[in-house]
Amino acid sequence: MRDCLNHRAGFDRVLAAVAATFLTVSAGSALAQDQARSSAAELAIEAAIPRPEPANVPPPTASDIKLDTTATVQDGPKDVVKEPVKAEAAPAAEKVETKPADIATTPAADTPKSETATTEPAKSEPAKADTAAAPTAAPAAPAAAAATPAAEPVKAASNVPAADQPVADKIKDILGSKTSRHFDRKNERAAAEKFYGARDFAPVWTQAGSLTAAAKGVIARLKDAASDGLNPADYPVPDFGAATTPDALADAELKLTASMFDYARQAQSGRMHWSQVSADILYPEHPIDPSEVITKVTTAADASVALDSYNPPQKLYKELKAQLAKLRGQGDGPVIEITDGPALKYTPAKGKKQAEIVVQDPRVPQLRAKLGITENASDDHYDATVAEAVRKFQDGAELKATGVLDAPTVKALNSPKRDKQIDTVVVNMERWRWLPRDLGVPSLGDAYVILNIPDYTLKVMQHGQQVWTTRVVTGKPGQHATPLLTETMKYITVNPTWNVPPSIVYGEYLPALQQDPTVLQRMGLRLEQNRDGSVHISQPPGEANALGRIRFNFPNKFLVYQHDTPDKHLFAKEDRAFSHGCMRVQNPDQYASVLLNITMPNEHYTPERVRSMYGSGEIDLKFPTPIPVNITYQTAFVDDGGKLQFRKDVYGRDATMISILKNGRGKDLENVVAHSQPSYSRPATTLPSGVTFANNGGSSGLNFFERLFGGGAPTPPPAPVGRRPQRVFTR
Repeated sequence: MRDCLNHRAGFDRVLAAVAATFLTVSAGSALAQDQARSSAAELAIEAAIPRPEPANVPPPTASDIKLDTTATVQDGPKDVVKEPVKAEAAPAAEKVETKPADIATTPAADTPKSETATTEPAKSEPAKADTAAAPTAAPAAPAAAAATPAAEPVKAASNVPAADQPVADKIKDILGSKTSRHFDRKNERAAAEKFYGARDFAPVWTQAGSLTAAAKGVIARLKDAASDGLNPADYPVPDFGAATTPDALADAELKLTASMFDYARQAQSGRMHWSQVSADILYPEHPIDPSEVITKVTTAADASVALDSYNPPQKLYKELKAQLAKLRGQGDGPVIEITDGPALKYTPAKGKKQAEIVVQDPRVPQLRAKLGITENASDDHYDATVAEAVRKFQDGAELKATGVLDAPTVKALNSPKRDKQIDTVVVNMERWRWLPRDLGVPSLGDAYVILNIPDYTLKVMQHGQQVWTTRVVTGKPGQHATPLLTETMKYITVNPTWNVPPSIVYGEYLPALQQDPTVLQRMGLRLEQNRDGSVHISQPPGEANALGRIRFNFPNKFLVYQHDTPDKHLFAKEDRAFSHGCMRVQNPDQYASVLLNITMPNEHYTPERVRSMYGSGEIDLKFPTPIPVNITYQTAFVDDGGKLQFRKDVYGRDATMISILKNGRGKDLENVVAHSQPSYSRPATTLPSGVTFANNGGSSGLNFFERLFGGGAPTPPPAPVGRRPQRVFTR
């Protein structure tokens, strides 16, 4: 029994020794591979510790185990003595270069003295399976480490030139300070912190105290801001010449970066937000990305050109910029004076009874040059062409547009109010900043529709060229002004039903019903009363329909659209602001065929094919790809002949914007002003007796937006907190 116990106890101790050795070597190797080396000094210390040779101990066999005959039972007085296990000698290790990952964390107990970072590897000795070796080795590592004094951590190499390091340190301090006021906007401050942090806070506008090429380009663009209708005072340039200390250079560095952000932001989106001007303006936002701005400008071959690229890219904007320079006296060419003389009037022919009356005058060639008439430049006849040019000038100069060259017109021609014209051009350039950078859709050859309210014209553009144009009638000034917006036209409706807008229902038709209960019936309008007491008025499709034969749909919160009209005579008038906000098109069948051929070129639509659809039932022609519609307000523009044209400020938008810009509220103008959203509600109405209903009061009642465009009403954006809604706009 004792022999069995002795045999078993000895076998257990051998197994424990082998397992301990295996775990010690494995754990040491894994720990050595995972341990991070943070500095050269630390590597040197660890390299000095000799690396134990691999044990190469084979698994124990029965022949390796000797029975411990001296072992006693548990109650015996004698100590247990263990015979060491024999192990084969490990072959001598080849000489290897010491690497951090190769250094064992548990060296052999007989560690030699520390040496330098490059050491000779220790020669291999036969490994013993005695378990006493592992615990004895543990204290050796700290002993060896103590032999070499710990070196200070080595700083990571800096990419900042020595001359710029003091400035970099100051930039880091400023950006790290919560009291820094260089950047007004959080996203711009974050972009600056990220940009400078990535370059170890080295300055980008100076090197060794001197301006870089990028800085010179940015400064030149900021100082020339007036050429783009901006105010240079809004983008101050720090005095780098007076900055002679690291503190001053760091301050100037960040101030120039802030001015660059301000310029890029206002060049792209405008000095004022469109909501500051009116509630009936809605353009898509297109803010800058400050990180993109600073990266683009600082890496560009020409920083001035890169910063200038945030101004509108459209041709009409660039033409206004050139005209602004001329108005400020930077243009070439002689000043043309029109001398005083008798009034000149052109009288058109009236049938066969009266021929046209064309007068001659030596001043007419100068008048042609002044008004930009290049055809028959030397002709002294005051003909229809000259009279029309004079009439347009009078309209833009807020004179009575008669087409007669009288004394007030001559005075205005010779002494134009340059300051007012400059202001008009500047606010028109500002409105271009509100528009999308891409007016059209690339997949359709950059096709888009652009309507100019003060000029009462609509144009279809594709591939940068005018495809088609027509006259339009727009909204009356005041409550029925046509809104400024960008939307996408999704479909055309042939033979549309006219769903009368709530503003007309409750403002005009219901009061008329109180006077005459049969008025709507005589006008061919249908009156429906809903279960909630509200009413809906509509007009079925037909030749007499208020929308004519075609409606052009671009769903929007203002409930406006473009359409045909039975009242064609209004297109002959020069001032055509007569509608309730929608836009009437002079030649809708041509307009429809142009748009359909752009979106569906293989269908080969013609005006005749469109007219063949006229009837009594609605037909929707949906566009596979919607076409952008841009409703603009251009009181100053350059015509196809290169002449600067002015139009009457029919809605007073110019006057409002000029006043705002001269009010000096600075960056507050960029804030969004909350306005009430359009209401599609249907208030209950009490109608007089004798009124005939088309539905006997049984309709569930869709709201106006749903009747007009289908689907649900658009979800209005939440108004900013703390702003009082100004007014409700419905059409």
